[in-house]
Amino acid sequence: MSSSVKRAFKYRFYPTPEQAAELSRTFGCVRLVYNMALQARTQAWKLRGERVNYGASSAMLTAWKKTAELAFLNEVSCVPLQQVLRHLQTAFVNFWEKRAEHPTFKSKKRSRRSAEYTTSGFRYRDGRLTLAKMTEPLQIVWSRPLPQDATPSTVTVSQDSAGRWFVSLLCQDVIEHAPVVGAVGIDAGLDSLLTLSNGEKILNPRHERRDRAALARAQRNLARKEKGSANRAKARLKVARVHARLADRRRDHLHQLTTRLVRENQTIVIEDLTVGNMVKNHHLARAISDAAWRQLRGMLEYKARWHGRTLVVVDRWFPSSKLCSACGVLAQQMPLGLRSWTCRCGAVHDRDVNAARNILAEGLSVIACGGGVRPQRESSRTRRSSVKQEPPGATQGIPVL
Repeated sequence: MSSSVKRAFKYRFYPTPEQAAELSRTFGCVRLVYNMALQARTQAWKLRGERVNYGASSAMLTAWKKTAELAFLNEVSCVPLQQVLRHLQTAFVNFWEKRAEHPTFKSKKRSRRSAEYTTSGFRYRDGRLTLAKMTEPLQIVWSRPLPQDATPSTVTVSQDSAGRWFVSLLCQDVIEHAPVVGAVGIDAGLDSLLTLSNGEKILNPRHERRDRAALARAQRNLARKEKGSANRAKARLKVARVHARLADRRRDHLHQLTTRLVRENQTIVIEDLTVGNMVKNHHLARAISDAAWRQLRGMLEYKARWHGRTLVVVDRWFPSSKLCSACGVLAQQMPLGLRSWTCRCGAVHDRDVNAARNILAEGLSVIACGGGVRPQRESSRTRRSSVKQEPPGATQGIPVL
């Protein structure tokens, strides 16, 4: 059994000076058009109570290009400019349907530098990708092959804060569903990143701790530089490279871990953790952020949909640590420092393993009887329920790997 999904394959590339200059101009124009369209739509609502749609925004863009002040918008490809208007329309739809906050302006320093090209804005032939307004193909490092006979429908070019260039190609792919029958409950932690209901503990690699000294040196060096100077820009780049190295290692580890869990188990049960509230604890905020539980959950969600698995999210208030997995008795007190305890029935429990077993039992009861889970909040991208299972053959989400 298999399913057809849309997947974005991300690669690093090295542009020529001319290509880098063209893409930098495109990023700037994309940001400018987005901000101008957002301002026009906001003012139209405040002054006249009028909702400006994509068609009206596109007409505004045509008029802007004809003015002397904004004539430079004609120097870049029109495809990314139209795409950013479509993205703004999607942001407003999510806001009107109360799935997201009101769109905000893009900052030159903090916003992601990216541009999206549809099929009319690029040419892909024999593994060579050429963007509009460019004569030479991009020098892409093909770290892995695209699906056989795949043709990209969308190409997104981006540059991160460390100065690295990436291109993401959206393609249709077919994923085979390998039959498995296992079920696993997962308890997230800090000493052990994950504890499984079968007793296995996956150690927390603590990526941030390994580079903490290097990051501190780079940040001290940045603080000593004069604002606006070239040396400060160089120092900022060094800080960004340390952060990028940390993020790359963390993402790679989570990808390997979640892929293994999805391939080995048909049913996966996790807790609904409120990471946003947990990081308010200043003693544990750094360690919780480094563990990246929210990123891990997101990977499990879309990979479970890809492979036809069932993902159950248990209510955050379920007392998984206090409940005895042998007799079901609820302990009155369970301090955080207590890592093992003995129930009055005589069962000796490892705190994390016991919690994982209780999470698994609760998740299986939800599948069998329903109820017992907290309804999840809808995200701005998809409407998700507490029990996640997609029928084979359905088109799924588009995460970037």
